[in-house]
Amino acid sequence: MSVEIWPPIAPDAFKAAVEASQARECEWLVQELHDTLTNLKHGLEDCYALLAPIDPGSTLVVSTPRNEIVKGHVTRVGTRIVKGTIHLRMRTLPPQTLTINPDHPIHLASLASLHTLLTHSIDLLALTLSYSYASLSANPDSSSPQFIATQLRLLAQSLAEASSLLKGPPLTTADPAWTTRSVAGSHFVPPLWPPSQRHANGGVPPLSFHLGIQDSCLVLWLRSLEPADAPVNFGTKLALAIGTTRRLEHDESERVFGFCCEDDAGAGGHAPHGGDVGAAPARHTSFPASTSGGGVGGKKEVEVFVREKVRVETADPSLLSLSSKLTALGTTLGVARRNLAAVMGDELED
Repeated sequence: MSVEIWPPIAPDAFKAAVEASQARECEWLVQELHDTLTNLKHGLEDCYALLAPIDPGSTLVVSTPRNEIVKGHVTRVGTRIVKGTIHLRMRTLPPQTLTINPDHPIHLASLASLHTLLTHSIDLLALTLSYSYASLSANPDSSSPQFIATQLRLLAQSLAEASSLLKGPPLTTADPAWTTRSVAGSHFVPPLWPPSQRHANGGVPPLSFHLGIQDSCLVLWLRSLEPADAPVNFGTKLALAIGTTRRLEHDESERVFGFCCEDDAGAGGHAPHGGDVGAAPARHTSFPASTSGGGVGGKKEVEVFVREKVRVETADPSLLSLSSKLTALGTTLGVARRNLAAVMGDELED
């Protein structure tokens, strides 16, 4: 079966007519994308507002369910934790109350990166709208569609990275960031873990306080630490052997970590106490042993065991809303990119 066109059209004329039709269709779609890109820009500005440092911020409850190990609250303003009080009753540490110093807030690295990505995405859309449509109205035969396609690809990468920051590390995988990004004692009032207390614990802060983002929620990890080479006295070894004492079991027990706190410069001069390494129970190493001068930024790294680990997850309504908005914007952007690629005859590269 064949299709004939009457009156006959010369091949060159037919090809020119098809190309002209495709050009008109592409020009029409680019004009239609103007409203889509404008709505995307407004949506990103809404996302930016959810992360803006606007007082009084979001007050979040930080408490463990069904027990009194952790009870308290924190206030997030933008990408910082500006104040809060947390009461701890961990089994391996004496009860204590942590109060965040308002003059020295805690910065959340993932939210700071997210803030940068949102700013970049808004600027990218503003540039696309101002340049592409101005050049297209002045010269309809300009290369605006190709430029828009490139800009939308960069925007899609930024939105995907922003969503991954809110998603955070998998729940089934341990996040090693706590070994280098634990909150310094100077962020609390009174300052925690003075040199004398660290010296008594082998140069290691007795507690690691680490904040992060997982599944658009604020997550607090508390870890009770002890030096890897701390000697074990005979009474403890006997109690462990006969079963009258048991170590707390968690996913990081019996592992050695290289730990370098945020302000370990002051603790760098306190080397871990020497002791009989062989006296400690056999444990496997999860990170390579630190070398002299190792650590982050020239700070000394010490090897530690995690005696006790507590994870507290707190739902943040602003972050949950931000995640939903980013997902919806990503879907809208994907449709726009596929339509533009189909009209231009290109293959969409994710």
